[in-house]
Amino acid sequence: MIDAINDILWGIPLPALILACGITLSFKLKGVQLRKLGLGFKYMFKDDSGGEGEVSGFAALCTALSATVGTGNIVGVAAAVSVGGAGALFWMEIAALFGMATKYAEGLLAVKYRVSDGEGHMLGGPFQYIENGMGKRWKWLAVLFAAFGAGAGLLGIGTITQINGITDAIKGFFDPEMTHTVELFGMSYSIYTVIGGIIITVLAALVLLGGMKRISRVSEIVVPAMTILYVSCCLIVLFTHIADIPAAFAEIFESAFGLRPVSGGLIGISAVAVSARTGISRGIFSNEAGLGSAPIAAASARTKEPVRQGLVSMLGTFIDTIIVCTMTGLVIVISGVHDSGKFGVSVTAAAFEYGLPFPGRTADLILMICLSVFAFTTILGWSCYYERCLQYLFGTSRRKLLIYRCIYTAAIFIGPYMTAEAVWGIADIFNGLMALPNIAALIALSGTVKRETEEYFGKQRKK
Repeated sequence: MIDAINDILWGIPLPALILACGITLSFKLKGVQLRKLGLGFKYMFKDDSGGEGEVSGFAALCTALSATVGTGNIVGVAAAVSVGGAGALFWMEIAALFGMATKYAEGLLAVKYRVSDGEGHMLGGPFQYIENGMGKRWKWLAVLFAAFGAGAGLLGIGTITQINGITDAIKGFFDPEMTHTVELFGMSYSIYTVIGGIIITVLAALVLLGGMKRISRVSEIVVPAMTILYVSCCLIVLFTHIADIPAAFAEIFESAFGLRPVSGGLIGISAVAVSARTGISRGIFSNEAGLGSAPIAAASARTKEPVRQGLVSMLGTFIDTIIVCTMTGLVIVISGVHDSGKFGVSVTAAAFEYGLPFPGRTADLILMICLSVFAFTTILGWSCYYERCLQYLFGTSRRKLLIYRCIYTAAIFIGPYMTAEAVWGIADIFNGLMALPNIAALIALSGTVKRETEEYFGKQRKK
């Protein structure tokens, strides 16, 4: 049933709808994601003086990146090029290019329609811009989004899938043959799975119980550091195999337009369809443009100008997909392992072993560290989304916040002992269901986004 729902939801309709929204916003905003990219980077490091909010714009971006830069960049890209051929990487970039306009609109609306919860926290995101922007009669749509967002955080992509990824990576490095096992719940688990699960749960609890500010402080340090480490490893592979880069780009473009066979030996129009569908859906899954998750973090930024945070927010898609996913994809294509029959993280691991001028064990260690830390920061980022959704549904108090965080921590703790396949399917469904009300709101409020953008830059030109 889960697979059937996913096939319908993520087959063609939803990726096409999200892409169409990005294209529409790009034209309405006259390509703001390209025209104002440099300004976005300037605002990323320059706080808006006098603005309300809990954290800096950079911290809000890092919190959003902590949820997006993760397994999708390592495992998702590998899955995309394994199924859709090297051309899937091209379509991931197309989705990201238009997705930047979507993220811009999400960040702008999040700040414009955010509210204070009375406890010093800013509450914003799709549930607020649906209710306050579209009107009270649409509150039911906002409630649906919040319910789907809380479900995604607690039951899917925020906890169980991520802790599974971390403990699998730890077990794969330290105990790949399952020689050190313990019996729990009637099944055998590697002792490294158990130890890893306990350590991650404790670390997560120490951060989560400190709330949004502590999560942002950790994200500000960890996310840039790990992104730089991971991209540096990719650049080492590219520089040491620089002569292979032109051939890799040729394969990407030929595969994207059906000139090379993809999964199942398909070629021509069918190959283009498979490549585009795989690349666009995996790209959306990785950068979350249109899903409505990132604006929840953006609403916490200290700023008085919605457009400023919109520009900063769109950098999340640029960094996640245009930079990190591109690096991963090029390394995989250069290594040729996407045609080896491997799947998932084993593809990226084989590519690193092939490309890095280190012993294979060292390459595996680097990838394990990157995957584990990226997945851990995703746990932290999604805890913010989950908590804000529950605050919208059930209100805010110190007692309620503590209950929300304890439930989330419990889900992390039990995650290593649950089957990941079904949970990933459930996570995909919740993500898709989140996107539907959010896309409806973005389209309905696109006129507001355009007006705010024109007024802001009109004032800037007069200064």
